[in-house]
Amino acid sequence: MKLNIVPASTGITWVKLGVKTFLQQPLAMSGLFFLYMAVGTLLSLLPVLGLILAFMIVPAATLGLMAATQEALKGKFPMPTVLVSAFSAGRQRMRAMLVLGALYAAACLLIVMVVPFLVDAPVAPAATAEAGREAMLAPQFQLTMLVTMALYLPISLLFWHAPALVHWHGISPVKSLFFSFVACIRNAGAFFMYGLGWFGVFLGMGIVLSVITGLTGSATLMAAAMMPLALLMAAMFSTSIYFTFRDSFVATPPGDATDSTENANNAGDTPQDPTVTPGDPS
Repeated sequence: MKLNIVPASTGITWVKLGVKTFLQQPLAMSGLFFLYMAVGTLLSLLPVLGLILAFMIVPAATLGLMAATQEALKGKFPMPTVLVSAFSAGRQRMRAMLVLGALYAAACLLIVMVVPFLVDAPVAPAATAEAGREAMLAPQFQLTMLVTMALYLPISLLFWHAPALVHWHGISPVKSLFFSFVACIRNAGAFFMYGLGWFGVFLGMGIVLSVITGLTGSATLMAAAMMPLALLMAAMFSTSIYFTFRDSFVATPPGDATDSTENANNAGDTPQDPTVTPGDPS
């Protein structure tokens, strides 16, 4: 594997490709994402180990959604079985994915335990929509979310490419975390534009929903549409993750001893698909 350094503008391309691919198979991609969310929610409700299991499936589910994106790119309808792709590549890689899931769960649980020591947890609001909105606007709640996001950012960088590196390239879990972090840092400009692009998409959809609500004069419509729309946008975002991996790494021919973190292409070169092995007619 070689690290591919891409220009910052590639981040916007990733957003466009994610939206375009999602619209090619909107029912399949949204359905798979909702299925993953449903399984994660049900697991989190289990006593004792529920939350740990919910965290553990995240890397495997991320890989499954990336594999679904590959299927959509080929014009195929991704089936639900694609979500378990991480466990169908042999015992060794399945074991590696489980280790990666355990590491992710440990990192997330550590954040859950550390945040209350850094900021006072906000008081649980009354079970009303108005009280919920007031609680989310409270400075204490916003500070808690800010600290949580700051702690989660390095975890996100470590695990962003790791599932794909483990599954498609057989890299060990620990090495995949290192390569993922390096790839994200070296392509920080592209990822910044990627995040900025998705922020714009989410903001634009929020503005459209607000305008429709203003024209209809129905606050109930906005409340009813907000959660499904947010999940739909999250499903669209998940479709774009594959492209960030595809363009950040280049598959090298067997026997190439070049360091995996070396820049493979010039900034203007066309990125290659690292999931396609040399000689693969696809």
